[in-house]
Amino acid sequence: MAAQFGRRLRKGATTTAVAAVAVAALSASGAPGATLLHDSGDEQSAGTTPPPDDSAATGNSPYYTDLPPLVTPNKPGTSTNLPVTGSTESGIPASVLAAYKKAEQTIAGSDAACRLPWQLLAAIGKVESGQARGGRVDANGTTFSPILGPVLNGQGFAMIKDTDNGAYDGDSTHDRAVGPMQFIPSTWATWGQDGNDDGRKDPNNIYDAALAAGRYLCAGSRDLSIAADLDRAVLSYNHSDVYLGTVRSWFDYYKRGTHEIPDGTGVVPPDLSGGTNPSPSSPSPSPSPSPSAPAKPGTDPKPSPEPSKPGDGSTSPTPPTRPPSQVLAGVENAGTGTLTAMAGDAFTEPVKVRAKNKLGGPLARVSVTFTIAGDTDATFDGGKNAVTLLTGADGTVTAPVLRAGEKTGKFTVRAFATGRSLPALTYTATVTARQADAISRTDSTALTAAPGAEFADTAEFKATYKDAVADGVAVTATMITDAAEPSENDKGPYFKDADGKTVRTLTDLRTDADGILKLPKIYADDTVGTYKLRLTTEGGATIVIELKIEAPEAPAA
Repeated sequence: MAAQFGRRLRKGATTTAVAAVAVAALSASGAPGATLLHDSGDEQSAGTTPPPDDSAATGNSPYYTDLPPLVTPNKPGTSTNLPVTGSTESGIPASVLAAYKKAEQTIAGSDAACRLPWQLLAAIGKVESGQARGGRVDANGTTFSPILGPVLNGQGFAMIKDTDNGAYDGDSTHDRAVGPMQFIPSTWATWGQDGNDDGRKDPNNIYDAALAAGRYLCAGSRDLSIAADLDRAVLSYNHSDVYLGTVRSWFDYYKRGTHEIPDGTGVVPPDLSGGTNPSPSSPSPSPSPSPSAPAKPGTDPKPSPEPSKPGDGSTSPTPPTRPPSQVLAGVENAGTGTLTAMAGDAFTEPVKVRAKNKLGGPLARVSVTFTIAGDTDATFDGGKNAVTLLTGADGTVTAPVLRAGEKTGKFTVRAFATGRSLPALTYTATVTARQADAISRTDSTALTAAPGAEFADTAEFKATYKDAVADGVAVTATMITDAAEPSENDKGPYFKDADGKTVRTLTDLRTDADGILKLPKIYADDTVGTYKLRLTTEGGATIVIELKIEAPEAPAA
């Protein structure tokens, strides 16, 4: 499935007539084609298309049938290690190309028998999302705003009810395909991968999505160097013979050569600027351009003209132009300040955005999606990491309360106009470790022991933060000297580590749910005297207590 790219968008199932048009266009393009069947089952050549052997990754939803340019990016048999020059049509954005090649290498190391070529991932990525909207990804490979397919509500597409509570697609009623490789959420839940080693499986990250697509294509012990297995793999992605033919044409095109282009400069099919979910339409045949002469050595071939946009030269009515006051220009920060919270707490600063029109004024009833990205277990209220809400009459909308998890560090909250190709608004949020600003003993029992013995009583402490229980706070306990600037003592009372060795500092202590900390057993060496034990919490609260090693009194004569 793909985010919508213009009039060549088609449904997963097509009529025989439409399939014939696509196959004819493939032949006219000069790009090598695959052995095909019409979607109706009519034979197109001597071979046959193998039936799909598992569920479709995309939910059999729409994809794009634009075919490669008439001029191939390089002559057959020549090197595919082309310089970073050439037409944008034959080029692949740098991060996207790197993701495909990394996925190929990763799978070659774990499933060499599959023989996955990165060009197959590139072909599917081209058909599904135009190479992540022409490579519009950040430095980590994540799309600036999610690529969402149409709502799979049975109205012109498959009926797939929500399977992820809107976590990936922002829709808690029906599913939508997500990301540059267009996985439906239920398939991503099974096949999702962490391709860039950031600890997350994000369908909108090209590294994660490319590796997941590779794993999916290699399922069932397939050998993709065998044509029948490759066809089965592609059909498992979308059960359509025309889809197979389109992917095959791009696969062969990329095998003839390609080159790297800067991120964000790739060709994006028409109508993407209008959003990711316009109404689908059937493809219509376009006049075939005259064949171009082969490119001269050292020059770059010109890409074929882009297909005309819907309404160009057709009888379809042109939608009325809306006034600037009704056209969404983007979303902006509506007063959100620094986002900082302690682990386990709610962020007190609300995440609030404002939708503005072309005149800079507020725009009501704009769908805004908030997502959480990064290595974090923070969520919005209800445990969600993505929510979609409408702006109010003043153009603003506030995300649900953001709650910190236990992972400390920074993460990103993103807000964007749902289904629009407009820049996302990003906020950096920080989770700090749990803290205590006070710690005290819960009793006053003297802590004494005889030389070489064990202290009979153990000390118990309670930590608080702003007079409330400070649970889960890290505490360090150290036997210290009596100097003006204390250091760890090398004699007197001590603890034992897991191996039974003597230690005088413990760093793995933590208060319980009631803010209570009970020290482990304390032992005495043979040195009589009064000693000090210091406890320091995360947050800087400290307490120092005394421990005595006393020789037992001699019995009375």
